[in-house]
Amino acid sequence: MPDRKPLVLVDGSSYLFRAYHALPPLTTSVGDPTGAIYGVLSMLKRLVSDYAPERMGVVFDAPGKTFRNDIYADYKAHRPPMPEDLGAQIGPLKEAIEALGLPLLSIAGVEADDVIATLADIERARGGEVVVSTGDKDLAQLVDGGITLVNTMSGELLDAERVHEKFGVPPERIIDYLALVGDTSDNIPGVPKCGPKTAAKWLAQYGSLDEVIAHADEVGGKIGENLRAALDDVRRARELVTIRRDVELGIEPEHLDIREPDTECLRALYTQFEFRGLLDQLGGSAAEPAEAAPTEGGASEIAARCEYETILELEQLDAWIERLKAAECFALDTETTSLDAMDAELVGLSFAVEPEVAVYVPVAHRYVGVPEQLDREMVLERLRPLLEDPDRPKVGQNLKYDITVLANHGVTLRGVRHDTMLESYVLDSTATRHDMDSLAQKYLGLEVTSFKAVCGSGRHQITFDQVSLEEATPYAAEDAEIAVRLHRELWPRFEPLEGQRGIYEAIEMPLVPVLARMERTGVAIDAAKLGEQSRTIAERLAAIEERAHTEAGGPFNLNSPKQLQEILFEQLELPSIRKTPSGQPSTAEDVLEVLAADYALPALILEYRGLAKLKSTYSDALPQRINARTGRVHTSYQQAVASTGRLSSSEPNLQNIPIRTEEGRRIREAFVAPEGRRLIAADYSQIELRIMAHLSGDAGLLTAFSEDQDIHRATAAEVFGRGLDAVTDDQRRAAKAINFGLIYGMSAWGLGRQLGIGRAEAQAYVDTYFERYPGVRAYMDATRERAREQGYVETVFGRRLYVPEISARNAQRRQYAERTAINAPMQGTAADIIKRAMITVDQWLQSTEIDARLIMQVHDEL
Repeated sequence: MPDRKPLVLVDGSSYLFRAYHALPPLTTSVGDPTGAIYGVLSMLKRLVSDYAPERMGVVFDAPGKTFRNDIYADYKAHRPPMPEDLGAQIGPLKEAIEALGLPLLSIAGVEADDVIATLADIERARGGEVVVSTGDKDLAQLVDGGITLVNTMSGELLDAERVHEKFGVPPERIIDYLALVGDTSDNIPGVPKCGPKTAAKWLAQYGSLDEVIAHADEVGGKIGENLRAALDDVRRARELVTIRRDVELGIEPEHLDIREPDTECLRALYTQFEFRGLLDQLGGSAAEPAEAAPTEGGASEIAARCEYETILELEQLDAWIERLKAAECFALDTETTSLDAMDAELVGLSFAVEPEVAVYVPVAHRYVGVPEQLDREMVLERLRPLLEDPDRPKVGQNLKYDITVLANHGVTLRGVRHDTMLESYVLDSTATRHDMDSLAQKYLGLEVTSFKAVCGSGRHQITFDQVSLEEATPYAAEDAEIAVRLHRELWPRFEPLEGQRGIYEAIEMPLVPVLARMERTGVAIDAAKLGEQSRTIAERLAAIEERAHTEAGGPFNLNSPKQLQEILFEQLELPSIRKTPSGQPSTAEDVLEVLAADYALPALILEYRGLAKLKSTYSDALPQRINARTGRVHTSYQQAVASTGRLSSSEPNLQNIPIRTEEGRRIREAFVAPEGRRLIAADYSQIELRIMAHLSGDAGLLTAFSEDQDIHRATAAEVFGRGLDAVTDDQRRAAKAINFGLIYGMSAWGLGRQLGIGRAEAQAYVDTYFERYPGVRAYMDATRERAREQGYVETVFGRRLYVPEISARNAQRRQYAERTAINAPMQGTAADIIKRAMITVDQWLQSTEIDARLIMQVHDEL
């Protein structure tokens, strides 16, 4: 028995709910929900790949009540009914699990935890080892030398030592710990205001729950009163959280052998679910999923069946140059030493013209025994006429990166006609991530070679110049060849979509070289000024920390949510506004904002967090991002991230520097122009409100803008029934919140919280606003209805945003989709306008002798 592989037991019910709530909602083309199915199947696939088990059981809760309901009638009583779109996925999911050949268990009258515990105990008694895959903390009570827990979604592994580290108690005390803390998700009351830290402290001091109960009179303060008042609840909670290990199953661990999968059934199910990647992987056994079979060097199955050539001779290179010259369009990709394009050094180039044929030209691999490569400068000079010819169309994946890499070596890449990342993004910004791995799986049903497969990961990762040519060629050539396949799959889809094709050809593709130039130019910052501000902020943080310690009655770590929970909700007994998923009082920013209205300590924590973030993110970090070669900071503008078309800035993010606070404005002052030059900023005034006026055609808004009125003052005059001159600053502030709040779908409750007024008063403001601007309400109603009918909304220029959740049964998802449908045309149109401006300004600067450059874009500001 000890020589057998561990028995793997899966808490199917835990993963079902976690996949549903944690993953983006997925639906088929006809609207059937599949997100939970995909999440659980992916988790099972990963689990089987990690452990290659011979025996495995996937356990679900059975419908109906359990013995715990007999102990406590209100057990899980407050849980809402299962969402319809989740319930609809359970049957098909179980069918897929059985078709995979994985034993499926569900025992009436008990929970999945009890079934898992019983099987685990039987296996341990026979000398075997058990791996329990779950996200449920209750199962930590099972852990011993032969039973470990793994959370396959997060990768967390819990043995006895790690259980103690995580919860502060050993596995044999988890039952006592849970009884004291309670479980809000199951409606199990524990000791009020007894958090994990307090429970662990009591158990460490007294040894067990029985001893805690016996010494309850010794516990002082309010928490001691709570303990003594809750002793009956605690005893009952212990009974409820104790997992049974003696369930009559009618099945033994030996009966859980993995069977051969029913591939025809799986094929039908995956086709129904539209899981193209899983369809492509069919063919292996359940214990060894049919992933792309690895070839030498970690290359994928794609590389194994394609003609990938390594160019080491000049005659080979020249022959391929002629082939590229004759091509209508060719794909290219660069391999480098860094993900940071500004620092990246070219290691090789790959090219492809048609599917299944590609070439890799290594020019700077450096390892012992590397074959002689063609000289990099010579290769680039021979390729220069092709690469710099604007009339020779190129295609690739995220070619902005390649533009910068080649520019580092004196080559200006022109003729960038297609980018598969942007093709996918413009076609449907929310359908998938737009990296090559995701696109190949979604649109081609293929698993491509991962960077990790050839370079490793973590501290063992090597740079690409250290990769052998035998491994580098299939990886690099595949990138170019897959770009060809993706382009041939995606580009025809634009044929019937005139608006989206216009967005792609007139906005997104022309913007690529503009952004590349901006990124290479970078922005100058005054590092000394930021250093001075860091010192000033550090002094303020120390002063706030001292005041916070005084308010709390003693020192504590302001950055520790656990300590803050204990101070706020146990010692100071402030009201708990919201619970975390683990049942603890939340210390999130919006919770502290509510408490800060009445209590000093939450206000100090908010001030501390804001300043600490400013210091760590900007005043400390930006000087570290100055490029040693250029002396400037170089951000990266992402075109295919925000669903509405907005650009996003990263590494570092230069778009979220606050402007409303003095500290934020001082950070902006550190962005400087070199001597003899100046910075010019141009922005659109209230652009999204102007777009709302245009889209809604509301007479009141159009008049206010045409007469160049202060739109917020004009709105205040309408809402509060006053003349423009009589509007107070507070009324203008309220009107501004209404104007922008409605665009972003803010509720009356949210508006009231922002203005510090009651919900009824806020609702009255909103109602009056719609009475004065009826065109706005009509636009919102019409937009929601149009989105329901066609499944998408569009910007003025034709950018399309799909909202598949607009008809979801789940009210929360449906309402979010409705808010998105209303906001997206405005935010997306604003994004299109600023992008068009960037292209026009850049063309003007490129075509004149004006010595000026674009350096930054911050949404509606250039």
